[in-house]
Amino acid sequence: MNGDLDVDMSRGDFNPSYFLGKLKDDEFESRSLSDDSFDGMSGDEDKQEQRPKKKKRKTKYHRHTSYQIQELESFFKECPHPNEKQRLELGKKLTLESKQIKFWFQNRRTQMKTQLERHENVILKQENEKLRLENSFLKESMRGSLCIDCGGAVIPGEVSFEQHQLRIENAKLKDELDRICALANRFIGGSISLEQPLNGGIGSQHLPIGHSVRGGTSLMFMDLAMEAMDELLKLAELDNLLWSSKIEKESMNHLAGSRETGLVLINSLALVETLMDTNKWAEMFECIVTVGSTVEMISNGTDGSRNGSLQLMQAEFQVMSPLVPIKQKKFLRYCKQHGDGLWAVVDVSYDINRENEYLKSYGCSKKFPSGCIIQDIGNGCSKVTWIEHSEYEESQVHSLYQPLLSSSVGLGATKWLATLQRQCESITTLLSSQDHTGLSLAGTKSILKLAQRMKLNFYSGITASCIHKWEKLLAENVGQDMRILTRKSLEPSGIVLSAATSLWLPVTQQRLFEFLCDGKCRNQWDILSNGAPMENTLLVPKGQREGSCVSLLRAAGKDQNESSMLILQETWNDTSGALVVYAPVDIPSMNVVMSGGDSAYVALLPSGFSILPDGSSSSSSDQFDTDGGLVNHESKGCLLTVGFQILVNSLPTAKLNVESVETVNNLIACTIHKIRAALRIPA
Repeated sequence: MNGDLDVDMSRGDFNPSYFLGKLKDDEFESRSLSDDSFDGMSGDEDKQEQRPKKKKRKTKYHRHTSYQIQELESFFKECPHPNEKQRLELGKKLTLESKQIKFWFQNRRTQMKTQLERHENVILKQENEKLRLENSFLKESMRGSLCIDCGGAVIPGEVSFEQHQLRIENAKLKDELDRICALANRFIGGSISLEQPLNGGIGSQHLPIGHSVRGGTSLMFMDLAMEAMDELLKLAELDNLLWSSKIEKESMNHLAGSRETGLVLINSLALVETLMDTNKWAEMFECIVTVGSTVEMISNGTDGSRNGSLQLMQAEFQVMSPLVPIKQKKFLRYCKQHGDGLWAVVDVSYDINRENEYLKSYGCSKKFPSGCIIQDIGNGCSKVTWIEHSEYEESQVHSLYQPLLSSSVGLGATKWLATLQRQCESITTLLSSQDHTGLSLAGTKSILKLAQRMKLNFYSGITASCIHKWEKLLAENVGQDMRILTRKSLEPSGIVLSAATSLWLPVTQQRLFEFLCDGKCRNQWDILSNGAPMENTLLVPKGQREGSCVSLLRAAGKDQNESSMLILQETWNDTSGALVVYAPVDIPSMNVVMSGGDSAYVALLPSGFSILPDGSSSSSSDQFDTDGGLVNHESKGCLLTVGFQILVNSLPTAKLNVESVETVNNLIACTIHKIRAALRIPA
């Protein structure tokens, strides 16, 4: 398959139409031969006269003009087998000999036949793959079966085609019966039985909620996954102009589609393994996925690889703002290898085509065929085409964030691919770069682990993730655009209060990020600086981009003996957004961490900023207006989310009071005011 795959790295594009079996018509060339050259040849329409043998001459080749090819192609569509009279008339019109016309049509018919055979071969291969997967699913489901007569294990033997079809039909009927019983239980409030007779009919014990996926359900999942894979490949080959119409409005919901292609510093096998391992996937996309889990592993793949792996998953997705609710989704994830170093992974909700009770019972939003196509290009790199196609409920999203979610940088392809590129670049940098911090390898790992926990705590306080079991606090003196959360904490011990709000600022993402990362300007907005500039005492780079690092800050001009407090900070910046998150830490605890000690006991109360594009433009993707014209314009501003976590009382049994809420409310308001003043932004 590698021989047919055409990859042009200079253009950065990727043509997945190879998977669909679509074949391009080659520009056609025919030969113009002298009269002597035809003496030894026999056509399929005219019988050649025998002539004395002459000395062989070199064959002359004649390249048709574009006009001649166009006319010949047009005539071929109407009449692929022209007679002598038609060839003569066509030859006069195109200034070609009758034999040239004749051989052009012969070659064109041969080419057409070859193309049809190749296309039919691709279709047959796809059908064969589908039958092979169905057979493996049936064998898997039969492993735990028992014989009705003897009670022993069933040993699969040779199965006829009729038996194979009957088993598939039986599995589908059993699944339909399961669904009917579940619906009947819901309506009559009883327990219909499938194994014990009920009023002279068929029945069973009450079906447990979340019963294992088996039999016909597995086949339906497989069919849906394969259809989603085909749809993903079709979406990957669509022209950019067609993508401009992918954002549609249906009642109160928005259907948004986006696509992005780029290079990633990870090989195809490692990336596939990351995507198919739920824990690794959630860790890789930590700023998007709050929590993820595998509900059911339907197929582990074939030959010890992820090829053919199919699993049912559930996850929560977040946008870094209290104004955007967390999205819960339940979906199938299917992985398939299309060639050496060529993979595709697709997600799809079950079932997006029917009004089914499966999704309704969980209140999940729909995820249309989405995923990525991964092509290994060597040197530990892959070319990834990411496609995201899902919907969000407009009524639940603040108007400030609706343009962002309609673009590719909200939860679209640009966001996913930019996050993947940044995370892989960070891993590569940490593994390949020499340590200039003076810390041991254990010390570097410990401080990075502490920074990771700080980020996750900050994320959960902004989006009200279920990870830390936050409780929403309703207070009269809190504005509608601010969210106040509380939770009981063991480290630090007491009641933790988290407050966050979002706003739009008329300044670019890059300008705001540079200002917040500038230690010389930090005393203009950070109360922890005590009015003094801050300087780095330790910096661990996490990528080649400036500003992507973990650092330790302290007040400028003071050594470790004069200050009892440091600031741990992590920052990053890419096309989909930026982050500045920090937390005060005491020096004794940090000394333990930097020496390689356990960082789990260090108390953290993270605060910081999340900066997102406002959705008015996309820096890495083309945008098109309603007429299909390319839109080029700079973003007018960015969306800033400010979040603080403070320890209200060191006693776990203490209760919040109005003064505590006012304190954190004033802290956020004061910080925003200082940032506006420093950047000369009118209030």
